[in-house]
Amino acid sequence: MKKTMLTLLAVLLLIPAAVSAKNPQIPTGIAVMSYNIRIGLAKDGTNAWEMRYPASAMMIEDQKPDVLGLQEPLNCHNRYLREFSKGYKVVNEGKPSDGDMVRQSILYNTATTSVVKWGEFWLSETPEKKSRGWDAAYDRSVTWAIFKDKRSGKRFLVLNVHLDNEGSEARANSVKLLVGKMEELNPDRLPVALIGDFNMENSDAAMAPLKSVMKDARQVAVKSDSTPSYHGWGRSSETIDFIWMSGFGSCTQFETITKGYMPDRKFISDHYPVKATLFFL
Repeated sequence: MKKTMLTLLAVLLLIPAAVSAKNPQIPTGIAVMSYNIRIGLAKDGTNAWEMRYPASAMMIEDQKPDVLGLQEPLNCHNRYLREFSKGYKVVNEGKPSDGDMVRQSILYNTATTSVVKWGEFWLSETPEKKSRGWDAAYDRSVTWAIFKDKRSGKRFLVLNVHLDNEGSEARANSVKLLVGKMEELNPDRLPVALIGDFNMENSDAAMAPLKSVMKDARQVAVKSDSTPSYHGWGRSSETIDFIWMSGFGSCTQFETITKGYMPDRKFISDHYPVKATLFFL
């Protein structure tokens, strides 16, 4: 009897290994974040980049995203986060010759993801070259990259955007351009995450073309929150930072990261980072 029980136990212990061997495509969650880091040139007093920079690296170490889109980063932001965020590299870090040019860079966790290819375009009538579009107050670029998830072997497309804060025509036309560019950049119909600061809320009419092809992760996540993403150092309350998704099977959690990460710091930027866990089909 004892020998029979030991044999049965051994068989039961082998079942998970057998199941795993027969079904290697175990569902994998991709942790995607969007974070407006607040441009380092801003005269923010005690909220200036020089006063708060360690908090951003601490946030990344704590949250450990697979992919993180930064809005408003300068070369100094990118270099600092690459150096002090262990295991991360930067897509579109910029060159010293860029000066104070803002690039919508993407950080990625090298332990879980690799870059297949990447590129950049501009939100304007001439997206192939550095330019300002429509009634925009600033030149606005988009960084895109196709990543490979090292755990599942699956690829996915990420676009990191920052729409104009003043030009309503520019925002509306930028959304239309983004919808077309996603189609152009994705002939293999990969899952797509469109992340960034849109400078308008989900209810804005200009979002309509995007809503027809993507889902707002905040709204469809199994577990989510309603914390506004833009607080303006405690003086505002708007939800303008998004993680849009298409081609993924589900979003299990959406979270607005409100930690200060330093004892004397309430905010790490004038925006809260937002994070979504996306699962492949």
